[in-house]
Amino acid sequence: MAHEKVGKPEDERIAKSPLQETRLIWRDMKEREKIPSLPFQTIETINESKADREANRLLRIGGKELPSWRNKLIWGDNKYVMSSLIPDFAGKIDLIYIDPPFHTGADFYYAINVNGEEVTKAPSMIEELAYRDTWGKGMDSYMQMMYDRLNLMWELMSENGTLYVHMDWHVGHYVKVILDKIFRPENYLGEIIWAYGSPSGGRVAGSKLVKSHDTILIYAKCRGKHKYQNVYLPYAERYIRDWFRFTDKDGRKYRKRWRRDEAGRSYFEKQYLDESSGVPASTVWTDIQQIYADPRAYKDRMPSEITGFPTQKPQALLERIIQISSDEDDLVADFFCGAGTTLAAAEKLGRKWIGCDISRFAIHVTRKRLLEMKDCHPFEIMNLGKYERQYWQTTIVSGKTIEQRLDEYYAFILKLYKAEQLTGFHHIHGRKGSRLVHVGAVDAPVTLSEIEDTISECIKVKQDKLDILGWEFEMGIDVEIEKWAQAKQIDLQLKRIPREVMDKRLIELQDEKPVTFFDLGVLTIDPNPRKGPAKIKVGEPLKIQVTYFNIPHLDLLEEEEVRKRIKKWEHLIDYWSIDWDYKEDTFHNQWQDFRTRKEPEIRLKASSNESEPRPYQKQGNYKALVKVIDIFGNDTTRMLEVHVR
Repeated sequence: MAHEKVGKPEDERIAKSPLQETRLIWRDMKEREKIPSLPFQTIETINESKADREANRLLRIGGKELPSWRNKLIWGDNKYVMSSLIPDFAGKIDLIYIDPPFHTGADFYYAINVNGEEVTKAPSMIEELAYRDTWGKGMDSYMQMMYDRLNLMWELMSENGTLYVHMDWHVGHYVKVILDKIFRPENYLGEIIWAYGSPSGGRVAGSKLVKSHDTILIYAKCRGKHKYQNVYLPYAERYIRDWFRFTDKDGRKYRKRWRRDEAGRSYFEKQYLDESSGVPASTVWTDIQQIYADPRAYKDRMPSEITGFPTQKPQALLERIIQISSDEDDLVADFFCGAGTTLAAAEKLGRKWIGCDISRFAIHVTRKRLLEMKDCHPFEIMNLGKYERQYWQTTIVSGKTIEQRLDEYYAFILKLYKAEQLTGFHHIHGRKGSRLVHVGAVDAPVTLSEIEDTISECIKVKQDKLDILGWEFEMGIDVEIEKWAQAKQIDLQLKRIPREVMDKRLIELQDEKPVTFFDLGVLTIDPNPRKGPAKIKVGEPLKIQVTYFNIPHLDLLEEEEVRKRIKKWEHLIDYWSIDWDYKEDTFHNQWQDFRTRKEPEIRLKASSNESEPRPYQKQGNYKALVKVIDIFGNDTTRMLEVHVR
């Protein structure tokens, strides 16, 4: 990294800055690359009433009418998420707090609870790639990662918005220079020194001063327009003892404050302790303690907010930041949301929020954390994954036709699957050993008719082994297709294409760490969908029980410590939920149960009469969709038809 003298500023935002004669550069630096804006896909809505689900209420945000507001929890690379938010949210976000990776791969490891015990989970492939992108070229790649994202945050922030960037000593000074370039030095509001605890244990070792604080850098979008409210902290006991040393006849403590009237006469007034606001918050915060990921760090009572993330910050820290720099109903965002602390604090304080993380498990942990909050407002879980695949369906890109693009797509997926590509067929795309391979459509679920057509082509060429690779599968497809394949004497295997394979960088890693195409999860419920619709009377409860669940890829995982703790199939389930009236659009979470540290056991039986309002109050045909999420954050669904007499 270096500073290079130039003749004129390269960015109009720093035209009036004292730094306009310098330019910040590093190896392989990319200036403001064009990042595509992609449409979002809503995966699940939570805590939304039936009335809100069916109505089309409008809310005005920044002068624009939008559908009734739901808070947003988004899974994906925050660079693409932020770029895709810009069309609707540029200049709309009032407060952004981020806690980006500091310096190690530990940011991508987390603890999961398996059968009552904490186990460290290694990062997924997509998280591992994120780590390589962040640190693959040392500080240069870290600088580029932060530069790209901070530019997008500048665009998303409102004129009265404030940015808080949580750093430590490894990278804080580098990021400060990037922030000066993007936000301008005159918009720097200072730093918070968060002194989170007393030096102890391993921190004392070594030939350097003991680290016991982090730094939070603060920037306004436009200094003078930014929001600010004083926050007062309680007086220290020592201060109370030394200053509030008088007690009146009612037992109230006070101190004497000398005043002078208009005539110049001195007198004193009483300032009562119970009427005092306290001490205004300064730039050094010593009263909020660190959160430890490992429960063994707590000898006495473990904080209820602990989630297992090694970089989790205490909710009190975020509540103070939100109180200082936003008003009720403002929009708050965290694009490295991790365990969801910012979102939980925003929810508690009555702010709207948007959260994003590249870890699927982080999204799941945050969902559970929000569901534990009383009267949590409706929120939706979204991603970009499905629509990123439109890259392959562009009719003409760089002179290539859609047929050429699709041919590239099939070749790409087959190479990752370790299969050879075949031509001359309508539905068969490749061969792996003695098995033929069909690759599902780019941006649509694999359908029953699609599999039937492929099986028919296998029979025509006298082959009896077939693998179907798909991004998503039509609901209930595994039940029906088993009957068809068995009748045709075809050995059929359905394989899910992992979402992360659309990152073409994976080809470079294939020899080092091959991509795994997983079998679909096995989920059985009672009533059994294979035996036809469940039949109930109007107003009668529908009772659903999970009777078996398995993830066939468990043996492929490297974490032997996890496998040893799985004593029975129930231990694989971390969460399950039901949409009692699934309309083949978005999954609406109307009932759920999940494990927490306080309540580690999970119920495997549910009744529709536990939901409000109760479903099935009118006769007709319905569909109930059951979703199970395993201990790693992956979901498996099963659909049940319901006939209400």
